[in-house]
Amino acid sequence: MKLKFKPKPPKKLKKTTLKRFLIKRTIYYVLPNVFFNFIIAYASFKELGYTHFFSGEQNLARLTLPMALFLPVVLTIDIIKRVTDAAGQGAIEFTVDEALNIKKLMTKLSILHGVITCSLVLAMLFLGQYNFSKDYKLDATAMAIVVGMLAGILSVVFVYLPVWKLRKWLCRVATIPADIQP
Repeated sequence: MKLKFKPKPPKKLKKTTLKRFLIKRTIYYVLPNVFFNFIIAYASFKELGYTHFFSGEQNLARLTLPMALFLPVVLTIDIIKRVTDAAGQGAIEFTVDEALNIKKLMTKLSILHGVITCSLVLAMLFLGQYNFSKDYKLDATAMAIVVGMLAGILSVVFVYLPVWKLRKWLCRVATIPADIQP
């Protein structure tokens, strides 16, 4: 005997514009990401009092590289799913093209965004390591602030970038004024 569970239908959304929808989602993503990434970095760096780019037990790369890989992946998948659900419910002024394979787009974009962002952050860390001497000690509090700001910037970028790519398959819904409707 197999148990079959019906997936829960998505929560009914209020009618809004895509711009307002994205602003609201941006606030939901930025605030927790900045706060938690700052707190995690601050707690990690506080033990030694200082940190390095790559060397030592508590280094900057250990915190920023996983964040730079996974944050874009998760945000890209989540925002595409939420925008397509909102379009399907008619909560925003767009509909999604029927020919679009949403899962394929989410997978492709999320992997691409994660790899590119992680590569850029790694390059910036190598550039910082190259420009500063080997024995240069980074202030833990300042680096925790940098990690929090990076999380905030990535949150904003990866709310709008996937939707910018998705706009290719979004069609504006033409509304008929009430006095013309039959």
